[in-house]
Amino acid sequence: MGPLACRTREDVLAFVRENNVSFIQFWFTDVLGVLKSFAVTSSELELGLNEGMGFDGSSIEGFARIEESDMIAMPDPTTFQIVPWRSGERPVARMFCDILKPDGSPYPGDPRYVLKRLLEKIEDKGYRFYVGPELEYFYFENNKEPKGLDFGGYFDARPLDLAADLRRQTIFDLQDMGIQVEYSHHEVAPSQHEIDLRYDEALKMADKTMTYRLIVKEVARSQGYYATFMPKPIFGINGSGMHVHQSLFKGEKNLFFDGSDQYHLSKLAKGYIAGIMHHAREIVAVTNQWVNSYKRLVPGYEAPVYISWARHNRSTMIRVPMYKPGKELATRIEFRAPDPACNPYLAFAVMLAAGLEGIDKGYELPDPIEDDIYEMSEKERARRGIETLPGNLYEALLEVESSDLVREALGDHTFNKFIENKKIEWDRYRTHVSRYEIEQYLPII
Repeated sequence: MGPLACRTREDVLAFVRENNVSFIQFWFTDVLGVLKSFAVTSSELELGLNEGMGFDGSSIEGFARIEESDMIAMPDPTTFQIVPWRSGERPVARMFCDILKPDGSPYPGDPRYVLKRLLEKIEDKGYRFYVGPELEYFYFENNKEPKGLDFGGYFDARPLDLAADLRRQTIFDLQDMGIQVEYSHHEVAPSQHEIDLRYDEALKMADKTMTYRLIVKEVARSQGYYATFMPKPIFGINGSGMHVHQSLFKGEKNLFFDGSDQYHLSKLAKGYIAGIMHHAREIVAVTNQWVNSYKRLVPGYEAPVYISWARHNRSTMIRVPMYKPGKELATRIEFRAPDPACNPYLAFAVMLAAGLEGIDKGYELPDPIEDDIYEMSEKERARRGIETLPGNLYEALLEVESSDLVREALGDHTFNKFIENKKIEWDRYRTHVSRYEIEQYLPII
């Protein structure tokens, strides 16, 4: 059953009737980007489409307090798709939902609403925000220990790439759900893989990112394996990133392109890059939200640590892919810091907010750094004004907590809930006694 193109409630109801759809899953995320789902029967679908379905928001991370717990999940008919792993005689479908308060107004703690609110603001300027994320991940034998399935490296083929069949089935399932894939390959680390999605408007891509992560895991599970988007599951090898390609359009025009500029970048694009660089230390708590995220963001493993930009240099935080004549629409920037375990709705929102701030306030873009920053001394980096990203979650929280930009982008409710949750995570982490400490210190102290 191929991808669908439902546009209205009537389209969805007709398809469900004609194709004997048994259950319809209502999907949304909590503040951390964890997918939440509940299923309604086909007989209750019309009510759900017209009025939404109620649930207890106090049980969802970052949602309502116990005294204001009633929430409504209102499905978006344009996101209706059959899930490939339940596509038999009585198929199961899914729809993403917007979360509403009982009076029908948007719930400010809904991550999808956070992004929609920001996108509505740029619509007033005629802008459209496109993103194309590259999500890396690992295949392991199970979820108990990081034991990989192969020993392949970057772009390796068989016999080193033993998980090619898993990737192929994943791509088929993505395509069945209307998600266009550009290409896939083995990544640098053993058992590390990547499937790149065709760019799309930000809200659609956030929905696709959530779908992508679930399909990768479902395909692995169906074959008795485990897939993880954990940023740094194994010491001593590369972690998993989510490089985010992004651009602004007005109509059919790519606003990032300027053929007369030496870098083929418009003034608007330069302001956008400068905005992300200027606010990078503030937004990284959202784009890299876990304690484990900062074990990836260390020198030596291709992860961007230094706040800089370039065209050729992959040790910088932002890369501008080289312009190809006749490919003006492909002009974009690549923000390389985020990891694939973030909440894509919030991550895309803070990236856009930072870039827009750079445009609106006319931030000056420094010269690109084409030298290998990892090889520079600390003194040389300081001389060239190259700052570093926060070294751990606590440092990142100190930055984001004082950020007016992130507070405005997320809204007070989501901003406060996010920081509250992350402080709890950090406190648990810093007081935990690890196996490393037992092995290193117990025998000698």
